[in-house]
Amino acid sequence: MGKGYTRQFKQQAMALVTEQGRTPSQVARELGMPDSTLMLWLKKSGWRKPAEEGPLPEDPGVLTVRVRELERQVKRLEMEKDILKKATAYFASLKTSASPLSTDDGGSLR
Repeated sequence: MGKGYTRQFKQQAMALVTEQGRTPSQVARELGMPDSTLMLWLKKSGWRKPAEEGPLPEDPGVLTVRVRELERQVKRLEMEKDILKKATAYFASLKTSASPLSTDDGGSLR
């Protein structure tokens, strides 16, 4: 029987490939999981192995599609960055509001 992977783990593993451009085999090896499992998740999500790096195509249609893809990626990364900033500020405010000098019994500090 296979391991049970959480949805969050699957998404993060796939993001290492789709957003950071790492190879599925490299990511699977680092995460200690079978390559075939990660490849199956990627295939189900519609991911396709990128073509070998080379000169940019001259076809304006291909370039337009690539630009749109990159713009979507930038927008998503900016949104994730904003969420992380807000979360950091939120947790920092919780930490500062829970003053270590306060007492639970309402007594005074001496």
